[in-house]
Amino acid sequence: MNMGKMLKQAQQMQSEMARVQQELADKEIEGSAGGGAVVVTVSGSNKVLSVTISPDALDDVEMVQDLVLAATNQALENAAKIAEEEMGKVTGGMNIPGLGF
Repeated sequence: MNMGKMLKQAQQMQSEMARVQQELADKEIEGSAGGGAVVVTVSGSNKVLSVTISPDALDDVEMVQDLVLAATNQALENAAKIAEEEMGKVTGGMNIPGLGF
């Protein structure tokens, strides 16, 4: 394989990765805890977009705090899995340092 062809392929992969990263940033991923008592929505770029708490859960502040934490962590884990899957499609499963997925 010649160097020009390899460079072109690398540029195409970089362009495709940028497109996928933008698509991921636009995705909304949910995590929930307590049987849906707390639902946290994050973006594919790991920003918390919303937190919904069932009024029934508000009787126990410590429990709500734990549920918010659990739901947030689940949402972020779900986002990371989706990012890894989508970027894996672009990179063909290659582990590229610096991507953080």
